[in-house]
Amino acid sequence: MATTAITGARVFDGEKPLGVQTVVLDGPKIRRIGGDVPEGAETVDGRGATLLPGLIDAHVHSSPGSQALALRFGVTTELEMQGLHTRENRAHITEDDTVADIRSAGFGITPPGGHPSELMPEGFRPAGDLPPVRPLMPFSTTPEQAAAYVPQLLARGSDYIKFMIDDGSVEGHPGLPMLDQATLNAGAAEARKHGALTVAHTLTLDATRMAVEAGIDGVVHVFMDRPHTTEIVDLIAGADMFVVPCICLDASMMGITGSTLADDPRVARRLDVKWDETLRSSYHRYPQGKLEDVLETVQALATAGVDILAGTDASMPETFFGGLAHGASLHQELQYLVAAGLTPAQALRAATATTARRFGLSDRGRIAEGLRADLLLVDGDPAENIADTLNTRAVWRRGRRLAQA
Repeated sequence: MATTAITGARVFDGEKPLGVQTVVLDGPKIRRIGGDVPEGAETVDGRGATLLPGLIDAHVHSSPGSQALALRFGVTTELEMQGLHTRENRAHITEDDTVADIRSAGFGITPPGGHPSELMPEGFRPAGDLPPVRPLMPFSTTPEQAAAYVPQLLARGSDYIKFMIDDGSVEGHPGLPMLDQATLNAGAAEARKHGALTVAHTLTLDATRMAVEAGIDGVVHVFMDRPHTTEIVDLIAGADMFVVPCICLDASMMGITGSTLADDPRVARRLDVKWDETLRSSYHRYPQGKLEDVLETVQALATAGVDILAGTDASMPETFFGGLAHGASLHQELQYLVAAGLTPAQALRAATATTARRFGLSDRGRIAEGLRADLLLVDGDPAENIADTLNTRAVWRRGRRLAQA
């Protein structure tokens, strides 16, 4: 692979702007930041643009073609929060530079009949082939079962352990079987013994409080059933938890579609008909929710020093999972984070360095010598105007430039 020098672009390294710098790629890694263009290097003119680390979506569910769609929007890594892409099933993705890389929880620990079973229409079967190795379904109703499943999930290639804490009230199915505190505590304690990161699905304030009590490392939703309280913000901050708000998912749950995003020509040209229809739909399961409450909660968490990570909960191109599309919705999430009071630079960190740090992805999320050459070049300056992240000029995964972005 040839040496590439990206010249004349402003560089945002994942933490802060570095000003205009030359960034040299040598094969799949970043060789150097600053200095002259090496002799014989292929040169990419970055004048008028900003070079960012490849974006990381900290909450997705995969479907056929979703990783390719994500990469077209500069999302070079996706964190699957329930799905098939554990280590035993993703070798083909790891080496394919035309799709986003992926990490996965496998399937989350939940009781039989618990969330997310209520979200699937009866008889629905997703398109695509079954994986070579069928996933482990860690249904648990006792502390002993939850603890026993943790080492099995890790052995099968789960990168982190997810717990579902959901009674179905937000999704319009109140009374779903739900993990109790003792079962959650036992599962989380077992994960800690193995040094495994833990995350929890929490759409309500009470579920969030349960996650804090269990010592979960991060929640992959912000609660949407009521306004925040000083108590819950202090609990989350005091526990050093991270939060993946998925504001665009909350908006969809409230009946807000992604039509405005779909109308943006920077988005429309990259979506096929099915994804366009999906983005223009919504979950519409919690119309009584208030988006301003969610935004104020995110602002309060950020003010308290909680690490905010950017994620979408994008899933598959089906209208009952509407309002979200891989890649595109992460850019909308960044705009929501800024609307919640984060600075553009803080929002960019939420999709790069902060997520990489919290998920132990030490080889990406920043522009630094020796790291993966996962990069996004955009016209404008998203550290000043976050909407500029959609002005894609070029995308690289492991130093290979995507043919069309």
